[in-house]
Amino acid sequence: MSSTHDTHTETTSRQNGLHDGDQMLTLKEVATLLRVPEATLRYWRHLHTGPHSFRLGRSVRYWRTDVTTWLEEQSRG
Repeated sequence: MSSTHDTHTETTSRQNGLHDGDQMLTLKEVATLLRVPEATLRYWRHLHTGPHSFRLGRSVRYWRTDVTTWLEEQSRG
């Protein structure tokens, strides 16, 4: 996924039910999971890289499956 802010993909994912039963994670939880500083996740969002994220009100959230998929893609290099 080239953009972490792809609205079309977000809408399509919701319509297809791809996140049914998935766990929504906070920025802090993802930072802990990936063992990176929260500032790194914020920087990746600024660069439109890193795991797919979205805003829920004022908060940034991640779907656990998006984070694990991104991590697997990174390990394949």
